[in-house]
Amino acid sequence: MTRRGWTLHAWCVLWLWIALSWAAVGAHAADAEAHPALPRVTVDGSTETLLSERSLYWIDESGSLSIDQVQARADDLPWRVRRRENQRAPAGTLWITFEAVTPPGLPWFLEIGASVNDRVQLFYRRSGAWVLQQAGTGLDVAEWPVPGRLPTFALSPDAGQPVRYWLRVDDSHGDFAAPLALLRQDVLLKHRELEEFVLGCYFGVLVLVAFASLVNGLAFRDRASLVFAVCILLLGLGQLGRSGLGGQHLWPEMSRLNDAALELWPGAGVAAGLWLVKIMADPARLSRGLDLGVWGLIAALLGATAVHMVVDNAASLTLVLSLSGLALVAVLSMVLWGWLGSRDRHLRLVAMAFAPLVILALFPLGRDLGLLPASVLTRFGAYFGTLLALPMVYYAVNMRLMARREAELRANALVRADPLTGLPHLQAMTERLESSLLHARAQRQNCALLCIRLSNLETIQEEFGREAVDKALVITASHLRRLSAGYDMAARVGPREFALLMEAPATREAAISRAQQLVACGLREVAALPGVLLRYHVTWTLLPRPRLDGAATVQWAVDGLDQITPETRKAIRSMEMMEESALR
Repeated sequence: MTRRGWTLHAWCVLWLWIALSWAAVGAHAADAEAHPALPRVTVDGSTETLLSERSLYWIDESGSLSIDQVQARADDLPWRVRRRENQRAPAGTLWITFEAVTPPGLPWFLEIGASVNDRVQLFYRRSGAWVLQQAGTGLDVAEWPVPGRLPTFALSPDAGQPVRYWLRVDDSHGDFAAPLALLRQDVLLKHRELEEFVLGCYFGVLVLVAFASLVNGLAFRDRASLVFAVCILLLGLGQLGRSGLGGQHLWPEMSRLNDAALELWPGAGVAAGLWLVKIMADPARLSRGLDLGVWGLIAALLGATAVHMVVDNAASLTLVLSLSGLALVAVLSMVLWGWLGSRDRHLRLVAMAFAPLVILALFPLGRDLGLLPASVLTRFGAYFGTLLALPMVYYAVNMRLMARREAELRANALVRADPLTGLPHLQAMTERLESSLLHARAQRQNCALLCIRLSNLETIQEEFGREAVDKALVITASHLRRLSAGYDMAARVGPREFALLMEAPATREAAISRAQQLVACGLREVAALPGVLLRYHVTWTLLPRPRLDGAATVQWAVDGLDQITPETRKAIRSMEMMEESALR
């Protein structure tokens, strides 16, 4: 089967699974029992008890009944067994009731497995009066009865006696998708310590990767790195709100800030992720209309998120979730297109990273839309997907950045280099020599300059042709590169002239030795030019010289090559000695 066939097959399986899950959820809800008997939860030696199928729920469509009215009409209300964790009540109030008997000893608590609902209240009677505890995003965490990451309520201290509890959930734009658990105090503390350790590591990784991406983006002006940092920031803010860590540690007395962080999720993070994938995949190469469509989807998602932050109701949330789902489909489509149709390695890494993230993100999205029951994947799918994708996306962005930087460096090098030999040209040598002369004068040391001429270039052209001339020049450049040590610099400064700058401290003996090595290299036959010997004339001098700058020094040394004729016995001459001979 071809790649495209496998892709089509995978899409069909995914949509079939979603359809079957939706149907199963609907069938499950239809089978719920009406008017069941109230289960009693008796805690016998266990340290943790889940209330799934051990509690009843009813939705007050008007949202106006008080706890006294609900208790008075409890026997006549159409309660249902809470078999799954999704009960939608966007237009009213959700009531959950259960009866529990706790053993004597350590205190017991009711923990709500999510921190995204507006207001959750727990009622129970003691000595004939109602005891009320309340928590949720509508209250500052500092005002919760048991401050922490998740809403937690203390159960009745009357151990060994059955107590009926009433839980009221008010959330105008979401559902109640949280498991309920009875926990002994020591177990609750252990759970909190473990969860905070794991989530602390998770958000620590997010901060480190975001900081590294931000530094790369600012240092190298890389848009993909900057967008990746923004994506992680928005993703982290949303997850800080949803996990409850933000309200617990960062803004315990600012519930409005917590609401803003919650409302950024998932629209802002998904929009930034879509922007990142757009930069990496570059859909404009395929179609200008597709590129504009992606921009339009990003704008719509950000606009819907802004509207949701102002309006904050069920309709605005549904709009954000629907556009987020469409954006996830666009992300998955672009990364699969990058995988199948691109030869760039970094795009394949992005495809490998985003595919599990998008697939796992469909679980919490399906739960928020009421299509899937709550489970480990629907609660933590985005976390798992992020942990899988983050290192690979960061590596892919860095691979793209390094490839871009390498291309820029090569382009810059071509501007300052000889296209045939790859060595720096005359201007580059002049600028470098100016710097070396300043350094040598400041340190009161000597640097050395060798100028080399390929003296038999005309003979090579007459006997072997133009191609052999080019090869001879390239081979000369190769010899000079091998002879360059440390911070030395070789350059092509004329049609057949080269220069080698030996940085300070340089000595007379070192300059002569380097010149002799070069002449010897030319007299050895190489495989690229069989039967051809390269004869070099070399002048050398110690620098700096009085009243000579970089350009004048190079020109002076090159002019000295004209004094070495074919009849000259020595191929290596000192500029100082030639000056002395001229004065005589």
